[in-house]
Amino acid sequence: MSDVVLTNVGIAYESDVVVSGLDLSISSGEWLALIGPNGAGKTTILRAIARLVAYEGEIRIGEQAVSALNGRELARQVAMVMQEPHMPDGMSVAQYVLLGRSPHLTYFGKEARRDQRIVSDILERLSLQAMAARPLDHLSGGERQRAAIARALAQQAPILLIDEPTSSLDVGRQQEVLELIDALRAEQGLTVIAAMHDLTLAGQYADRLALLVGGKLVALGPPAEVLTEPAIASHYHAHVQVISLNGSGRAVVPVRSHPSEVTP
Repeated sequence: MSDVVLTNVGIAYESDVVVSGLDLSISSGEWLALIGPNGAGKTTILRAIARLVAYEGEIRIGEQAVSALNGRELARQVAMVMQEPHMPDGMSVAQYVLLGRSPHLTYFGKEARRDQRIVSDILERLSLQAMAARPLDHLSGGERQRAAIARALAQQAPILLIDEPTSSLDVGRQQEVLELIDALRAEQGLTVIAAMHDLTLAGQYADRLALLVGGKLVALGPPAEVLTEPAIASHYHAHVQVISLNGSGRAVVPVRSHPSEVTP
């Protein structure tokens, strides 16, 4: 089971409380988007689930506490894509993506044909096959982002944590990446927890949205319930129009408060 349950989770950096009293349950196979203004604690929550920051309270994956898992066990359960992932100098795209197979390798660390097939399939599905031999430092920002996502997907963990999955990507690549993640979710029962700034994309792809403000959960539910004009005005201090996309989610469109007069 890849349910994720956070109970009374609190996170602080020195004396600054970033997240407090968070109770959140994500079902196996669900896509939950963490949304909220800057500084709301979205990235910090992902890092806590991946055990990259200390926290109070409890985080469980299925019946196991995250704190009780060793590094290899956790890597088999959770893959994370950071917003600015570290990429080793001189390594090719294929070599970097193959690192995602590390938790599954034998004691001697030798990849098998199956590992190579998994990497090849992921590279193809993310349109990275043609640049498999290219050094990482020769990639554009968007290509680096896709390589980081490819590495996480190659890990084949049942839980995928993504911090801003579409940063640096143009609109076509955004759609390509999100559709692939959603397809893998359907194929493999992947549980996706994503911190997302783009409310329209969050409203189209996520099953539920968790709206965080100042480290506290202020709303939780499907996009139609959370993405409302009053809620966005109150918590983001933004003037928007929310449009239903006929069964395909919600679109959040900024509206200028005082459009300038245009003289023909």
